[in-house]
Amino acid sequence: MGTPAAAANYVASRELVTPRRLREFFAPKSIVMVGASDNSGWGRFIVASCQTTGFGGPLMIVHPRARTAYGLPVVPSLCDLPEPADLAFILAPVQAVESVLADMGAAGVKNAVVLASGYREVGDDGRALEDAMVSRAIANDITVLGPNCLGFLNARTRAAPYALTVPPPLIAGPVAVVLQSGALASVVLAFTRAHAIGVSVLTSVGNECMIKTVDVIDYLIEDDATKVICLFLEEIGDPAKFARVAEKASRAGKPIVALKVGSSQVGQQAALAHTGAVAGNDAVVDAALRQLNVIRVTSLEELLTTGAMLGYNRWPRGRRMGVLTASGGSCDIIADAASTEGLQIPDFAPPTAAAITQHLPPFASARNPLDVTGFGLANVSARTGTMTAIDHALDAAVDDPNLDFVLFNGVNLPDTRPPDEDMAATLEARLDWLARRMASAPIPVIPIGATCVDVSAYGREMLSQRGLTMLGGLNTGLKAVSNALRWLENRGGHPGHPGHPGLPARSVSPPAVPVSGPWPEAEARQLLASSGVPVVPGEVATSADEAVAIARRVGLPAALKVCSAQITHKSDIGGVALGLNSETAVRAGYEKVRAAGEAVSGARVDGVLVTAMRSGGAELLAGVTIDPTFGPVLAVGLGGIWVEILHDTSLRVLPVDQAEVKRMLGELRGLPLLQGARGAQPANLDAIAEAIAGLAAAALSLNGALRALEVNPLWVNGDQVEALDVLIVTETEPSK
Repeated sequence: MGTPAAAANYVASRELVTPRRLREFFAPKSIVMVGASDNSGWGRFIVASCQTTGFGGPLMIVHPRARTAYGLPVVPSLCDLPEPADLAFILAPVQAVESVLADMGAAGVKNAVVLASGYREVGDDGRALEDAMVSRAIANDITVLGPNCLGFLNARTRAAPYALTVPPPLIAGPVAVVLQSGALASVVLAFTRAHAIGVSVLTSVGNECMIKTVDVIDYLIEDDATKVICLFLEEIGDPAKFARVAEKASRAGKPIVALKVGSSQVGQQAALAHTGAVAGNDAVVDAALRQLNVIRVTSLEELLTTGAMLGYNRWPRGRRMGVLTASGGSCDIIADAASTEGLQIPDFAPPTAAAITQHLPPFASARNPLDVTGFGLANVSARTGTMTAIDHALDAAVDDPNLDFVLFNGVNLPDTRPPDEDMAATLEARLDWLARRMASAPIPVIPIGATCVDVSAYGREMLSQRGLTMLGGLNTGLKAVSNALRWLENRGGHPGHPGHPGLPARSVSPPAVPVSGPWPEAEARQLLASSGVPVVPGEVATSADEAVAIARRVGLPAALKVCSAQITHKSDIGGVALGLNSETAVRAGYEKVRAAGEAVSGARVDGVLVTAMRSGGAELLAGVTIDPTFGPVLAVGLGGIWVEILHDTSLRVLPVDQAEVKRMLGELRGLPLLQGARGAQPANLDAIAEAIAGLAAAALSLNGALRALEVNPLWVNGDQVEALDVLIVTETEPSK
C-alpha cells in the first residue's frame, strides 16, 4: 500500500467504496462542477457531454467569484446549493482540493470526481498530497474517483460528468469500458460510435486513490445494463481482489476482456535460474489472466470488437461455423483465419445444400464457406420480395445440424438512405427480416463486415434500431469469435485460478530457511524429497574414497557435481563429471570437480555430490519464480538446453494441483516427445504431474523467502521420474 497513511486510508476507504455507494456514484441525478468558469475548457467539455447524452438532472456550478459560466447560474459555495448534489466534479487546482472536500462534507455531497494532477504520479511529495486528500475525503464520508481523472458517463441514466468530447449520438448498449488511461476514453467512444457498439458505462479511474479498477468491475458485474466488461490496464494493483472479481464475473456470465500493457523487471535473484528468463512478466500476466478466464487482447480494435461479439450476439455452443458471404475472396480470408483460430468449417448437411442451391446462380456451388456471388446480393427488388440469395441461404443454414453458429457477411449498408423510396423500403424491410430471423434461429447468427471501416450514420441508425451490431473486419471479427469461444469453454471449468479457494496447496511443513541466496544442493534435494518429489539417488562425498563408496551404493555409471552454494552454474567452471563407469574414473572425477570448485574465488566447497547417472528418456524443466505482481509462478517445459532454444513452456500462478500440472504438460509443443514419438517409450504423465505438483508445494512452503526453485533437468523415462539438478534461492528477510 506504500506509506503507512496510504495503508490506513485503504482500510478506511473500504467502508465507503461499497456496491451500494458505487451504484449511486455512477448514476447521479444531479451534478455540480466546483471551480468551473468560462475559462475552464474541462468544464465546457462536461457541459457539452451532458448535453450530448441528454442528462436531465440539474447541472450546477460553484465558483467563489464568477456570476455565470456557460450560460448557467453560479453559486459561491457548495452550501449555497438549493439541495446537496449527488456528485461533485472538482475542477479546482490541487492545492484547493482538500478545502473543497471539507466544503462537500459540510454541504452533504457524498461523491466526487477529482480532475487535478500532481499527486502520486509525480513522486513522493505528490504521494503525500494524495494521502492527505484521501484522509480528508474519508473524514467527510466522501467517495472519490481519481485524482488525475476525466470522469465517466452512464449511457443508460444519461449522466455524463465527463471532461472530454462525447461524439454524438451516444448509443446505449451492453459494453462497459474501464480505462486506466483517461485520454483513451475519447478514442474508445469514437470507435464504439463508428461501429454502432452501445456502451453501458465508460469510466477512467485516474490514480485510483479510493475507487479501484476492481471496485468498478465489481459494480459492473451487478449492473443490469452491462453484459461484458472491457478493460484497458496499465497495472493490476491488487491481484488477489482482481482474481476474486474475475471469478465472480465468470460465475455471473459477464465476460471480462482486457488490453493489458506494460511490464516490469524480473527480480535479479531469479536470473540465477533459467525459469526467471522463461517466466517473463508479460508471460506471467498472460498466464494469470488465462487462469482467471479473462480474455486478453492486443489492440483497442480487438478489445471493443470482442466486447461487441459477447455483448450483442448469442453465444455459440461449439466451434463448427457456417460461413455465408458474397465474395470468394472473403471465403478465402475467413478460411485462413478460421484455421489460425481453431474454428471448424464443416460441410453443409445435404438438405441444407439442396435448399441453398435453389437460390444460387448456375455457376455457384452450395458449399461451406458459401459464396453466393454478387448476383446473390443484387437480385432483389420491391417486386420480387425482400430476401436475397444470401438470406435464403441463412434461412436454411440456421437449421443445419452440422453447425454451431453462422458467420454472416451479408449486411450491406449504404452511406445514406437510398433516394428511391422503393429501394429504401426494400432495404429496411430486409433488415427487419434479418433481425427477426436471427432472433428466431436455433443457433447464433453473427453479422460481420469485410473490413474495420466506420459504419455510416445511416447504417448505425439502422443497426441500433434493431439491436444489431456488425463485427468490424474479417480477421478482427474471427479473432473476437475465437476469444468468445475460449471464454465459454473455460467458464466454470477446473479451479485453476490464482489463489482459488477450492485449490489448497499440498500440505508441506515449512522448512528452516538456511541462507539468503542459493542453497547447498544437498539441502535443496532434501526439501524436494520431503515434498514427495523423487530425486536421483546420491550423497555428498568429502573425499575420493567416500565418492567411490557412494558410487558403489547408487550404481555405476555415476555423475559428480561440486557442492557449493556459491556456484550455481557448475558445468561452466568444470565442476561436473558425467558417465563415470569405473571406480578409477570416479576417483579422478572427484579430484577434478573439487579442484574446479576450489579455484572459484569466494566459493565454499562442501564436497562433491555423487549420484547415479541417467541417460535416455526425456528432460523437463520445472521451476518456480516470484512475479512482482502475482507472486509464485510455476513454469514447465522441455529441459536441459532445450528450454533456452525452443522456449516451449507453460506457466501457472500458484497454487496448482496434479490435474492442473497435467493440463500444463498438454500445452507443450514438445508433448509428443513425452507420448512416445518416433518409437520412444511413453512417459507416465501422471507421475510427472505428481512430481511437479510436489515441487510447487515445496515452493509455497518457503512462504515469502522464496526467490527461485528449479529442477533442470527433471528426468523422465517411462514410469521413472527423478530430479537430477536442483536449485533453490531464498532471502531470509523478504523484500518489501
